[in-house]
Amino acid sequence: MTALALDPQSIDYFRLSPMLIVFGVAVVAVLVEAFASTAHRYRIQLTLAGVGLVASMVALGFVVRSYRVDGASDAMSGAVVIDGPTLFLQGTVLLVGLGSVVIMGERRLDRVWAPLEVQTAAGARISVSSSGRDSEGSVVDDADLPADAFTPSGATVPGSPDELIAGRTGIITTEVYPLALLAIGGMMLFGACGDLLTMFIALEVLSLPLYLLCALARRRRLLSQEASLKYFLLGAFSSAIFLFGASFAYGATGSLDLGDIGAAITGNAAGTAADHTIALLAMALIAVGLLFKVGAVPFGSWIPDVYQGAPSPVTALMASATKVAAFGGLLRVLHVAFPSLEDDSRVALWVVTIATMVIATFMAVTQTDIKRMLAYSSVSHVGFALVGAVTISQAGVSTTLFYVAAYAVSAFGAFALLSVVRDKTGREATGFTAWTGLGRRRPLVGAMMSLFLLSFAGIPLTSGFIAKFAVFNAAGHDGAWTLVIVGVVCSAIAAYFYIRVIVAMFFADVDDPDEAPDVMTPSLLTSIPIAVSAAVTLVLGIFPQWLLDLADTASTFLR
Repeated sequence: MTALALDPQSIDYFRLSPMLIVFGVAVVAVLVEAFASTAHRYRIQLTLAGVGLVASMVALGFVVRSYRVDGASDAMSGAVVIDGPTLFLQGTVLLVGLGSVVIMGERRLDRVWAPLEVQTAAGARISVSSSGRDSEGSVVDDADLPADAFTPSGATVPGSPDELIAGRTGIITTEVYPLALLAIGGMMLFGACGDLLTMFIALEVLSLPLYLLCALARRRRLLSQEASLKYFLLGAFSSAIFLFGASFAYGATGSLDLGDIGAAITGNAAGTAADHTIALLAMALIAVGLLFKVGAVPFGSWIPDVYQGAPSPVTALMASATKVAAFGGLLRVLHVAFPSLEDDSRVALWVVTIATMVIATFMAVTQTDIKRMLAYSSVSHVGFALVGAVTISQAGVSTTLFYVAAYAVSAFGAFALLSVVRDKTGREATGFTAWTGLGRRRPLVGAMMSLFLLSFAGIPLTSGFIAKFAVFNAAGHDGAWTLVIVGVVCSAIAAYFYIRVIVAMFFADVDDPDEAPDVMTPSLLTSIPIAVSAAVTLVLGIFPQWLLDLADTASTFLR
C-alpha cells in the first residue's frame, strides 16, 4: 500500500460502530457545551457520556458475536483492523473509561468556599454574587458549595478573584466530558490501527484531550498546570519521533501498512526487499514513540509528575485505559510489522524491560507520597507487562492482554480510592503519614486499598498474582529466564512498599488524632466503580481461567 485510498464500499460501519458511537457522542457533547444552559449542562453531559459509553459496549458485543462467526477483517481499506486483540482491548478501554467518566461527575468529595467580596491585585474590592448553584442546578445562598475535582475556570490565574468568582457562582467545567470521550475514542482506535498513518492520528486524538485534562485540577492548580506542560512537551517530542520512524518505514518498504511492512522486511513482498538497516532504524524510532506512551524507562520520566499533578479521575483514566491502548499499539507493531527483526531488537527490548522493572521499583521504595508511589508502581508494572510483550509469540500476546486488563482495573480502583481521603484543607491526603491508622478508623476503605496493593504486589488470590505468573510463565517457555528472574526479584522488592502502606493503615498509631485526614462519603458515582474494581480484582484472582481463555482466543493479529 503506497498510498491510503479509501473505498466507501470497503468501510464496514457495523464493525466500526463502537468507535463511531463514542466519537459521535463526543461531537454531540461539544454541541451541548455551545447550546445548553449552564444550569443543566452538568447533568446532560454526565448522562450523555455514560449512555454513549454503554451504547458503545452494547455495539461491541454485537461486533464480537459477528467476529466469532465471520472472523477478523479490515474495516476501512486496511486502515482499521477488527481482530481479536482489537476487540479485547476495546472492551477493556470501555470498561475502565466508563468508570473514569462516572467518577468525574462526583461532587460530594470536595467543597469550595468563596467569600462574598474579593480584593483584586490593584486593591479594588469586587462584590461576588451571594448565590451559587449546587450539583442539581438549584440556587443556594451558602458560601460552602459542593464541587468536583476540576477547576471552575481553567483560563484564570490560580487564586485570582476571577477564579473565586467562578467558584462562588457554581460554574462546573463540563468540557471535561467531551474531552474524555475523545480520548477514549482515540484509545479504542489506537489498538485497531492497520497502518502507521492512522496510528499517528489515533495517537494525537487520544493525547491532546489528556494534555488539557491534566491542567484542570481544582486543588494544587500550579502543580496541575506544570504536569500538563511537561506531558505536552514530552508528548509532542515522542509523537514527532514516532512520525519520523514511520517515514523511515515508508522509505525502507514503500508502505505504511503494518502487514506490508512485515512482508517486505521478511522478503516475502512482491517487490524489492526492505533495506535492513533502515528498517531497524524505523523500528527503533517507532518503538520510542510507543514506549513513551506506555511509560517505559527511560521514556516514562513524565509519569510521576503528571500522575501526581493531574486530577485523580484523569490519573485513573491514564493509568488504566491509556496503558491498555498503548500496549495494544505496541503489540501490533512488534508482532505485525517487525516480527522478523526479533533477533536484532531482542537485546534493546530486554534492556528497556529490565531497566523499567528495576529503576521504577527502587524509585517507588523511596517515595513518601502514596499517589507518587503508585505512579512509580505503574511504571514497574509496565516492565512486568513488557516481559510478555517482547516475547514474540502467541502466548506472549495473550498473557500481556490479560496483564494489562487485570492491572487496569486495579489501578483504576486505587487511584479512584485516593480521592475520598482528604486533609483538613480539603485536599487529597496522599502523604504516607496521612494514611496512618486509617484502616482502623475506616475498615472498608483500608480493606479495599489493601486489596489493590496486594494485587500490585502479586499476592495469591488477587488478579495481580495470576497476571504476573502468566507473563513470567510465557517468558520462561520462550527462554527469557533473565527477564523472569529480574521480574521475580523486583516483585519481591516491590512488596515492601505496598505492605508498608498496609501496616501503616492497620498497625500504626496516629501521632496527632486531631490532624488525621477525613474519609469523605462519596456518592454512588464513586462508590460503585471502586466496588466493582475491587470485586473484579478478587474474582480474577480466584477464577481467572475465563479471562485467560478469552485473552488466548483473542491473541491472533490479522496480518
